[in-house]
Amino acid sequence: MAPHPVVEYTSEASWSMVEDKFSPFAKETLAKLIKFFEDEILPATKLAHLQVPSDPVTRWKTVIPIVEELKAKAKKLGLWNLFLSKAHYPEFGVPLSNLEYAVMAEILGRTHIGPETVNCAAPDTGNMEVLARYGSPEQQKKWLVPLLNGEIRSAFAMTEKNVASSDATNIRTSIRREGDEIVINGHKWWISGAGDPRTKLHLVMGKSDPGNKSSYSQQSVVIVPADAPGVKVIRPMHVFGYDDAPEGHCEIIYENVRVPLSNLVLGWGRGFEIIQGRLGPGRIHHCMRSIGAAQASLDLMLQRVTDPTRKTFGKYLYEHGSVVADIAKSRAEIESGRLLVLSAALQIDKYNAKGALKEIGIAKFVVPSMALTIIDRAIQSFGAEGVSQDTELAKRWAGLRTLRIADGPDAVHVQQVGQRELKRVPRLVQRTTETKKKEKVLLEKAGVKAHL
Repeated sequence: MAPHPVVEYTSEASWSMVEDKFSPFAKETLAKLIKFFEDEILPATKLAHLQVPSDPVTRWKTVIPIVEELKAKAKKLGLWNLFLSKAHYPEFGVPLSNLEYAVMAEILGRTHIGPETVNCAAPDTGNMEVLARYGSPEQQKKWLVPLLNGEIRSAFAMTEKNVASSDATNIRTSIRREGDEIVINGHKWWISGAGDPRTKLHLVMGKSDPGNKSSYSQQSVVIVPADAPGVKVIRPMHVFGYDDAPEGHCEIIYENVRVPLSNLVLGWGRGFEIIQGRLGPGRIHHCMRSIGAAQASLDLMLQRVTDPTRKTFGKYLYEHGSVVADIAKSRAEIESGRLLVLSAALQIDKYNAKGALKEIGIAKFVVPSMALTIIDRAIQSFGAEGVSQDTELAKRWAGLRTLRIADGPDAVHVQQVGQRELKRVPRLVQRTTETKKKEKVLLEKAGVKAHL
């Protein structure tokens, strides 16, 4: 029997480990997605890049035509909202598990336009999960349904300027009630998606009860229409020179923005509950796509170092130095990273994101760094071309370097995983003590004196 086409994008070992966990629907969807990726998405990647104008004004008013065409085709094929698991969101989701989606997201992550073509792009995915889980029926009808249909886009506004936002208790944006309205004042930045002309809502997290004794009950999340009076997009932030138009990562000032009380999500003081529910699966989505970016970069490197037109000093590039060793290390690191991601996805399926915090945390600080290393090796094999706009490598590197900070810096996840490990110490000491007692009995019975 011929191997499943997914083997070309992952590996036989990875697929053999998860194949029996794929439903017939998931296998059919995966095969359909691979064909769509090969026939439609991959060939359109360069065109999509060229359809974003270089003009500093019009590039922020652009809806990329080829991406919109692909979205319409994907929707007809049923390749839509693949990230939203029906098991967790019965009313809105599709019958795919997080594990099944992980394999699909890796494929989509091989090119920057892949996720959006099937309505699986951040920050919309996380925002849709928030509205599906915590939104009121009115909020879902007004905002979630258009997002699910791909008619609009969205932004999530949490990170703030002049604040150490890796600790979300530090945020200062004011959210207060005045009669039947909520008034928002604050200064945010690195707000992904805020530059897109299709973005119609911001989910804004701010401090609504600064006097609350619990620092985790002081925050709330509010839906703010993107065109509400007082919403001022100041500028797009650049990532190593990339502005990521038309979506962007923007600096925004909310100045006396007023929205109806009905725009409060879940309830007063529930902000932390919301962001924890939002960040779990979303962090893993990033890691899934990172594996795809790493794999695509290794594929480029393999072709480059075996290209006969790129010989130097009479040898193929792979015949020089440590190139072969770098290829082997890259393959091993991708396989290891993929297993971490698949394990985390499986744990989310079994125990929800809260029950998979350890696996999510490990994947979050291991996978982006791993992918960065592999992309860097690929860049080196391309020479100056690797850091230019003529390959996707430089942009991938910039995105992956940012990911080591986004959704919680690596150091935060390292600390959390380390503290979680330390909690095992009492049980380890107890087990060791019990073992030593049994060991002592055996030694005395054998008449042997211990040397250690």
